[in-house]
Amino acid sequence: MKKVSIDIADRYELDLRLRLRSAESLSETAIFRGLALLKTPFSSVSASLSRLTRADQRFPSRFGCFDFARRLIIAANVKAWAAVPSLAPGCPRTMVCMIDNGNAARMNAPTAPLASDVPVLLRDGNKDVITLLLNRPDARNSLSEAMLVALSQALTEIANDTTVRAVVIAANGPAFCAGHDLKELTSRRNDADRGREYFQRIMTMCSVMMQQIVNLPQPVIAAVQGVATAAGCQLVASCDLAVASTEAKFATPGVDIGLFCSTPMVALSRNVARKHAMEMLLTGDAMNADDAYRIGLVNRVVSPGKERGEALAFARKIAGKSSHVVRIGKAGFYRQAEMSLAEAYKYVSGVMVENLMARDAEEGLNAFIDKRQPRWEDR
Repeated sequence: MKKVSIDIADRYELDLRLRLRSAESLSETAIFRGLALLKTPFSSVSASLSRLTRADQRFPSRFGCFDFARRLIIAANVKAWAAVPSLAPGCPRTMVCMIDNGNAARMNAPTAPLASDVPVLLRDGNKDVITLLLNRPDARNSLSEAMLVALSQALTEIANDTTVRAVVIAANGPAFCAGHDLKELTSRRNDADRGREYFQRIMTMCSVMMQQIVNLPQPVIAAVQGVATAAGCQLVASCDLAVASTEAKFATPGVDIGLFCSTPMVALSRNVARKHAMEMLLTGDAMNADDAYRIGLVNRVVSPGKERGEALAFARKIAGKSSHVVRIGKAGFYRQAEMSLAEAYKYVSGVMVENLMARDAEEGLNAFIDKRQPRWEDR
C-alpha cells in the first residue's frame, strides 16, 4: 500500500491543539456537515466545524479529542499513515489509519476499532453505474458505526460525481442487512450515561445516511438477496427502487426485543400503506418477497441469484436517460410528496416549466417529432 504523509502535526499543531481541546463541545450535526469539507486543509475543517457547532447545538456529543480526530481522518478518501501529537491526557500520540477507496479503516488505537482488516463496504462498477456492496457477511451486514461512515462517505462522493448515473446497493453473504449492530450498541451500556450519547450519535448517523439516499441526485436500487430486518428493511425502503430474490425476507421485529423500530418506521410508512406498515411494526412478523411486492415495498421478485442482475438492468436502463432530467424528476417526486395537493401542483408546475427550458427537453421533444433517438447532453 502506498504511504502518503499527512504532516498535520508539523503544519497545524497549534491549531489542532486549540481545536481538539474544544472537541467536546462539537455537536454530531456539525461533525456530519463537516465531513464534506475534508478535502480542505485540516485547520480549515476544524474552524468550519467550530463555526457550525456554534450555530447548531441540538445534538451535543462529548467524545474525546482523539476520537474526534480519528473520525475526521477516517472520513477522508485517502490511503495514509497519520501521526497526531498527544493533545490531552489519555490521548495517544500516534494513530494509524488505512483507508481504501472511501472504505472505513483499521486503527491501532486503544478505543474499539471502527472496522476489521476487511473493508465493510466495497465499490464496483463503471462510470455510469456503481454498485455499493455491504461486506460484513459474518455479522449479517449489520449497520455498524464503520458501515454507516463508509456508506455516508461513498454517497457523498457519488453525489458529487456527475459521471455516475445510477447506484445499486447489494450485499455479500446470505443476509442483506440485519439492521443495527446490537452488540456494538449494547457494549456502550457501561458508559457513564449508559450509552445515551452514543445511541444518539448512531441514530443520527443512520438517519443522515438514509436521507442521503433519498436526496442523492442519482436513483438508488436495492438488490435484496436475503433477510432485511429493522434498519436493513429501512435501507430497502429508503432506496428509490428494489429488487428481491424469492428467498428475501423483510421485517421490523424490534417490538419482539423491546425496541420498537421507530426509525425504520419513517421510511417504511412512506413506502407502503399505513395498515401494512403498522402490521409489520406491531407484530414483528417476517414478510416474504411476494408479500413485499404485493404491498409495494419492492418492484420486482426474481429467482435466487438474479436479483443483482435485475437491479443492474434497472440501473442501466435509467443510465440511458438524461441524468439532468432524472435528477429533476427524483428531487421533484420526493418534495411534492410532502405537500398538500394544491401546493404540490403549484410546485411541480414550476418544475415542469424549468424542465421545458432545459436543453435535453428541447432535444427530446425534437427527437420524438423527428422519429429519431435523442442525443443527451445532460443539461
